[in-house]
Amino acid sequence: MEPEKQLELIKEGCVELLPEKELLAKLKKKRPLRIKWGADPSAPDIHLGHTVVIRKLRTFQDLGHKVIFIIGDFTGMIGDPSGKSDTRPALDRKQLEANAKTYKEQVFKILDPKKTEVVYNSKWLRKLTLEDIINLAAKYTVARMLERDDFIKRYTDQKPISIHEFLYPLIQGYDSVMVDSDLEIGGTDQKFNLLVGRELQREFKKEPQVIMTMPLLEGLDGVQKMSKSLNNYIGVSDDPSQIYGKTMSIPDSLMMKYYELLSGLPKQEINRIREGLKNSILHPKEVKKRLARIFVETFYGKKAADSAEIEFEKVFKQGQMPTEMPIVAIGADNLESDGTIWLPKAMVLSGVAASSSEAVRLIEQGAVEADGAVIKDKKLKLVLDHVIQLKVGKRRFIRIKRG
Repeated sequence: MEPEKQLELIKEGCVELLPEKELLAKLKKKRPLRIKWGADPSAPDIHLGHTVVIRKLRTFQDLGHKVIFIIGDFTGMIGDPSGKSDTRPALDRKQLEANAKTYKEQVFKILDPKKTEVVYNSKWLRKLTLEDIINLAAKYTVARMLERDDFIKRYTDQKPISIHEFLYPLIQGYDSVMVDSDLEIGGTDQKFNLLVGRELQREFKKEPQVIMTMPLLEGLDGVQKMSKSLNNYIGVSDDPSQIYGKTMSIPDSLMMKYYELLSGLPKQEINRIREGLKNSILHPKEVKKRLARIFVETFYGKKAADSAEIEFEKVFKQGQMPTEMPIVAIGADNLESDGTIWLPKAMVLSGVAASSSEAVRLIEQGAVEADGAVIKDKKLKLVLDHVIQLKVGKRRFIRIKRG
């Protein structure tokens, strides 16, 4: 494909492409570009918010370019301070390695493994001496670091900023030097980090990378960025029924954004759907069902999408319970001496609530059922002498048992 046509496809859906002229010049060299994407394995699951970037990476691959997927097993121990109001807790290497394994399994549901080079940044970062790190730190100023919104806000609010957090943008930027990145992609919250990589490449006498930022995806609440900690996410590794059911709970106002960023449909088809909704030719529910099918088919195939759709109709239209529900075993170390467990704690451990406070709020709202009975007592303790069936809200079902 001609460079100008490639550029047109690449730009679709992105927020910024800096500098655009440099990317066009790289494309005109008629060689596969090295597209860098880095991810710290700070949690075991990838959700649809992450796939906004991953789908764009697939576009690059379909155009003949190569993705350099950097798993930040070293940078993950520091923790990316982007958008954080407090210092992030450090993660241990064992957890990072376990998460990294699941990342590879999940991203290849979208990326082409043959056009992807997977590297761990510990390969070169562990080898840096103290002298190397001091020399790297000398290439950036504190004033430049404080241009970051999150850093300056914390500084103004007199909240701590640890020295190691200043090292994060430098170290991940050094990754760009090591892999000879032509372009680095990330969410809009990563812009500062991507620019640091570009500057460091210049410092090391290399051709600077172009940077591309993609929109952040709001979660199921329609307000906050999709996040596991906020429990407003659709996980790539969720089972088909969960993906389908969660998609059906997306606010109507967000549907077209999900179509644009995640469906993979041609622009003309997306415009047709938008016009159909605007003119009331298409019903929002039917449009949402199509979106749910697309997501399930992407990760599990057509047969799973058919089953998930039938299950959804059975559970939410006919008021029946799901045929299959995940079973979570709660170990004895989480139980009290009498063998019971506080319901909010059980909800957090089973993944149907992000925190005890959220679980309490759901109970107070009458949104929690145990074995078919609505629970209103936020102090309730469950006796795990049998498999207990929990229903949280309209679309979350789980069974818990003693492990």
